Amino acid sequence: MTHFHMKSLQAFFLLVMTGISGFAAKPALPGTMNNYFGQTVAEDSVPDKEGFIRRWLLLEPIEKPNRSNTVFTDSYLREVFTTPYFKGQFTDVPDDGASVKVDGKRLRWHSLDSKLFNVKLFRFASNLDKPVYGVLFWAVTVIDCKEEIKDVRLAVGSNSASMWWIDGEEVLLLSGDRRMVADDAMSKRITLKKGRNVIRGAIINGPGMSDFCVRFVDGNGVPVTDYTIEKL
Repeated sequence: MTHFHMKSLQAFFLLVMTGISGFAAKPALPGTMNNYFGQTVAEDSVPDKEGFIRRWLLLEPIEKPNRSNTVFTDSYLREVFTTPYFKGQFTDVPDDGASVKVDGKRLRWHSLDSKLFNVKLFRFASNLDKPVYGVLFWAVTVIDCKEEIKDVRLAVGSNSASMWWIDGEEVLLLSGDRRMVADDAMSKRITLKKGRNVIRGAIINGPGMSDFCVRFVDGNGVPVTDYTIEKL
């Protein structure tokens, strides 16, 4: 093989590895995480056919030891979920790979597409060799509506307790020791504004598995899907 052909071949493989855009390719997902997640690559996404939002920014878990989930009363959760742990907690849409400092530890944000309708937080944490019990997770996503969508409800299931905000306003609290069930709790009727709507959630768990699922439904319980989900 000539020197010219060798250089051309090396350039070709470099282009494949780094991507035509010139940005370095993301490293492979660790462990068995790719059984549950894929890396976000498309410019935008849509809800699945049942309306579930699968694209999320997930923060590596904050350690919050609890021996039992029975302590997750409304008053306890409001104190935990409204405590500031890191800068921009209630306002920022972080970049994929960005990090925040919590109790002296650096925790990283990961942009992922769930392969299931529910987001497996336990698997997310375990594959990153992070704590899986006594943990607090933060999740963020952004949806874009072509037009205002009125009279919808945010429907959530979570294991265990969780709180949810849209554009900084609390819309739903799931308290107590519970398993993840689709549409386990629903917000009051809300309006999704035209343009960007930021959905933010906090999920806490002591022992056991951790996951959540989120979608919007109309007054008849029919999934709302007329929006896109931003590349995160």
